[in-house]
Order: sequence, then C-alpha cells, then structure tokens
Amino acid sequence: MPLGLLGKKLGMTQFFEHDGKAIPVTVIEAGACYITQIKKAAGDGYSGIQIGFAPVSKKAKNPIIGHCKKVGLGPFRHFTEIRMTDDKALESFSPGQELRVEIFKEGEYVDVIGRSKGKGFQGVVKRHGFKGGPATRGSMQHRAPGSIGGGNPQRVIKGRKMAGHMGNERVTVQNLKVIKVLPEKNLLLVRGAVPGSVNGLVFVRKAIKKNPEGE
Repeated sequence: MPLGLLGKKLGMTQFFEHDGKAIPVTVIEAGACYITQIKKAAGDGYSGIQIGFAPVSKKAKNPIIGHCKKVGLGPFRHFTEIRMTDDKALESFSPGQELRVEIFKEGEYVDVIGRSKGKGFQGVVKRHGFKGGPATRGSMQHRAPGSIGGGNPQRVIKGRKMAGHMGNERVTVQNLKVIKVLPEKNLLLVRGAVPGSVNGLVFVRKAIKKNPEGE
C-alpha cells in the first residue's frame, strides 16, 4: 500500500487560481502522524508500519499507553497500519518518527478513504433510486418496492435491492488532485468531495492508479 496519513475532513471551500478560476476543494488536516510500531516479516509475518493520529489528552487505556510508551510517545486516539512490499522498504522509517503533510506534493493525485454519513433505515426510493408507483388513482404503492421475487424459487434471491440501513460504510474516492499543501498547518487541499462528515476521520494515501508521472 502507498504511504499515507490519517487526518480529518474540515469542510469544503473554493480555491481561486491566478486567472480567477474557482476550483471546489476539500480541506483535510493530514497528520501529524507518528510511527508507533514497525512490522517485519520475520516476526510479524508481513512488512509494514503502524501510525497513530490525534494525541489523547485524557487518560487512555493502559494497553495503549504501554504500547506507545515503548517508542517514547503518548497515547493516540486513532491507529492504522500501512503494508509495505518487503522489509527493505522499512529502512527509511524508525519508531517514533513523525510523518507530516509534506509527503504529498502539489499536482499529484491521492486516494481518500473515509466513512460515509449514516442515514439510518431508508426505503428503496431513497436508498436505491427506485421510481416508485403511480402517484394518483389510489394505487396505494407510491414508494413501495413492488415484486421481490417470483413463485420459483420460493424465496428472496440474495442481493435483491430492498429497504434497509443506508450509509455508514467505508468509501474510497480515487484520483483526487492535490491543489495546495500548507505544511505549517498540516493542511491538504484536494479537488472534489471526500466521504464523511465534517471532522470525520479519513485516510489519505498516494494514488494507486494515477500519478503525475503516469499522465
């Protein structure tokens, strides 16, 4: 997996270029993150790094305190792991190392992973975009799903689009262009929208499918 940072979505705004063109961007506070553990193939079965984000001001659970204390750090609220190809890729990392927004450059592309807004239990019209039944003449099925299966087989087929819980799912938006990097504030401005609500947790990584060199 490409290198990335945990952060939080701060909201959307417009970025104006020198010619006055307005670009819709999402402001993300990316980092600072700290390496809390190095995973090696010999002992852990795979290569990777574990990073922590958002230091906890109040007392955290003892296992988290002890885990972070091994590398001289305080407890964090959020953790994630980034897989590496092999142990050789870990040579440039060390426990306790700080990772900042400078790992991203203006003009390159990133993938943003977040959790979509939860909308509770919704019907098929809102959840799946069904047209619905007739609006008049006493149809009595204005927003009903209609038939959910025939007589054979006498069961509902798996995967049938029906009413149910909507949102609160892991969503990945790929190939968002980095418009501006503000290292002094750990801010990243990416073109377009990213999943989740304001102050929601996101993971920003270098794009897997697209980058400036591949254009």
